[in-house]
Amino acid sequence: QKETPLANAAFWAARKGNLALLQLLLNSGRVDVDCKDSLGTTALMVASYYGHIDCVRELVLQGADINLQRESGATPLFFAAQQGHNDVVKFLFEFGASTEFKNKDGGTALLAACQYGHAKVVDTLLKHGANIHDQLYDGASAIFLAAQGGYLDVIRLLLSSGAKVNQPRQDGTAPLWIASQMGHSEVVRVMLLRGAERDAARDDGTTALLKAAIKGYNNVIEELLKFSPTLGLLKNGTSALHAAVLSGNVRTVALLLEAGADPCLRNKANELPAELTKNERILRLLRMKEKQRKS
Repeated sequence: QKETPLANAAFWAARKGNLALLQLLLNSGRVDVDCKDSLGTTALMVASYYGHIDCVRELVLQGADINLQRESGATPLFFAAQQGHNDVVKFLFEFGASTEFKNKDGGTALLAACQYGHAKVVDTLLKHGANIHDQLYDGASAIFLAAQGGYLDVIRLLLSSGAKVNQPRQDGTAPLWIASQMGHSEVVRVMLLRGAERDAARDDGTTALLKAAIKGYNNVIEELLKFSPTLGLLKNGTSALHAAVLSGNVRTVALLLEAGADPCLRNKANELPAELTKNERILRLLRMKEKQRKS
């Protein structure tokens, strides 16, 4: 199973989708159909990654082992799912591909398809018994990875198939938090409507609203504010208003003040929001709100 010039030619044919050359090499009897490169990659993995269904079919019919794992743990099914080749995924299932293999990070074919936003592949995998509760070793779930990428169609599919909208990563990061941090306002809206915990805090005390305020993602903030998240002091000793003032985003500050954020609230360092900026427009907004509150 060592690499030889002929084996390398077979890998090249699988990569380029050159079926005639691949058949010639396999039929010569001088290339093992499961020969591996130095990382444990097989020709079937290569053909699956590049989506060459004719080469995949030829290799499988010539007896290639569908469930061999590369050193990283990835299988042909993993590569086809990661790259969004639904025809290859379906074909591999016909010949007994397993959804259960994990790579060194705990990644499965389903997690790879979710991470890269391949909704049709996710649907195929779920129909063939993939576990919707798969997680990377750091606790990231299928819905977490889809939320991170902003893949709304994948998220809807996962939610309708029983995914848990609030399943956090090991560091406490919820799917809503990561969607807010990445600025995916449509995903945030759908998750909130499907029961996402608006104030879920990470282990470091930060919430979705705080992250969006730091980044100035006003579309996300507007969605979160519809669900009345906490505007007061968080357990990490700051507020969304303090974060917005510090970031210098005038529109964010205005949104938070309109929603009822208190300009007289002090953070754990005993600072008022107004003490964190020299921006005149922000200071004017804060002063106006203070006057309104007093009157």
